[in-house]
Amino acid sequence: MNELEDKNFQAKINTVLKNGGVIAFVTDTVWGVGCLPENADGVKKIYELKHRDTSKPLILMSDKVEYLRPFIKNVSLRALNTAKKYFPGALTLIFEHSDKTPKTITSGLDTVGIRLPDSKTFQKLCAIIDGHVLATTSANLSGDAPAMSYEETVEKVGASVDLVIKPYGETASGVASTVAMITDNETKIFRQGNIKIED
Repeated sequence: MNELEDKNFQAKINTVLKNGGVIAFVTDTVWGVGCLPENADGVKKIYELKHRDTSKPLILMSDKVEYLRPFIKNVSLRALNTAKKYFPGALTLIFEHSDKTPKTITSGLDTVGIRLPDSKTFQKLCAIIDGHVLATTSANLSGDAPAMSYEETVEKVGASVDLVIKPYGETASGVASTVAMITDNETKIFRQGNIKIED
């Protein structure tokens, strides 16, 4: 049985997250770690377990764009069309963040990245999480290569996170997402992945 379909396990995930815990999970690109965006203890734990520089923001991920929309503002028509074309998928879009976005995840920037991974396991995970949104980054120590499997995730961060969610047969591609900011006037590519965005 898939644990994500078990009511007791669903309750356990939500209890862990509400208490400032961090979970690890598969995505379509690399394995990730995440916490509830508004939980400062969870955010702090992510930075500590990764030895991550606090100048590097976390990104918000969910199973549906409607859950991410309240965290961003000033969405251009070009960005909206790009999101419709590539979400869910290996694309992180950068937007000006709204007042709803906790400052603890933005590293003092006025922007935040959002993504909808094309992973059935991750989507099922987000669907059962209260709020349906996770503040995330890759599962590894900063400077190391991201974890690519359940076993590697357990090895790299298993001792530091509260739960590692099984992938149920899904595998990560190994190529990080394309990261872009798209306004009405220009497209800025911050990281090039498999998705090539045309101006």
